[in-house]
Amino acid sequence: MDVGAEEWVLVVRKDGKPFDPQKFGNTHSDRGRLVKKLAKLPNLTVCLEATGVYHFDLAIALHDAGVALMVVNPKASHNFAKVLMKNSKTDAVDANNLAEYAARMDFVPWTRPSGDKIALRSFDRRTCAPEGIDALTRQKAAAKNHLHALSTTSETPKAVLKDARLAISQLEKRIVRLSAEAMALIGQTPGLTRVFTLLTGIKGIAETSAIALMGELLLLPPGLSHREWVKLAGLDPKAFDSGKSVHKKARVSKAGNRHIRSALYMPALSAKQHDPHVKAYFEHLPANGKLPLQAVCAVMRKLLHAIHGMLKNDKPFDNSRFYVIPAVMIPP
Repeated sequence: MDVGAEEWVLVVRKDGKPFDPQKFGNTHSDRGRLVKKLAKLPNLTVCLEATGVYHFDLAIALHDAGVALMVVNPKASHNFAKVLMKNSKTDAVDANNLAEYAARMDFVPWTRPSGDKIALRSFDRRTCAPEGIDALTRQKAAAKNHLHALSTTSETPKAVLKDARLAISQLEKRIVRLSAEAMALIGQTPGLTRVFTLLTGIKGIAETSAIALMGELLLLPPGLSHREWVKLAGLDPKAFDSGKSVHKKARVSKAGNRHIRSALYMPALSAKQHDPHVKAYFEHLPANGKLPLQAVCAVMRKLLHAIHGMLKNDKPFDNSRFYVIPAVMIPP
């Protein structure tokens, strides 16, 4: 099924042959009609892409109706279409490619997150609009940079400076309000409260970062390893070697959830400043040939490893296990 902002295109394949595509509007009534139709089909597997926010309600409805559902990374389906040598790209072609993907690839069931975890992610992302805490924080940073640029010249009218400061103030108020609502939700659930306490025990992870990380990490399928977390976050190294002549430097793949990477970036910068063990780990990387940005990505990846272990074992952050400071680096 190809999922779009305004409509869904359904292609049903049976015995390797596709039926004509069917279209459904991206509305509550059509979603109910579509789910009811699919729930009646025997031995059915539904495959759709993780297309931002548009697939989410449909995925929940299909899952709750007992339909076997797999939600694939758009990059995986895109590369699969390349393998099939498809020259055209339409919604019907994309839907047929996904049906063939479901027929050929191993079935990986989609895991439905609980309601409180979905709500928590909505505070950070705002499921229906790109104005959650994360987006508002980015807008505030951009507004501050804009104000700084305006303030560098005496030619900027006072009214313009006043308006720029007002915009920053309004963004700060919205962030505070959404954060308070998110904290109220966390306080209502002992499990979420415990996770929040564990995360904020890491130097560099404050309230906003903890909310963002919880909204993303708690929705990952249960039972994944720390390496799978890293891969889903797009922080896994991507090597590029071919023969004897092509040897490019490894770089992060970015073939994963950008929201996890965004939520880890500022905590990594802060932790490398304020936690001696994280700082020592960061500082030893450039000495081994890593660029500063590569070192930050390595800290993000190692922080994600640590968070995985903390949540799995319900234990607070132990910075001494993050990196053992060599004796030569310890001040007398």
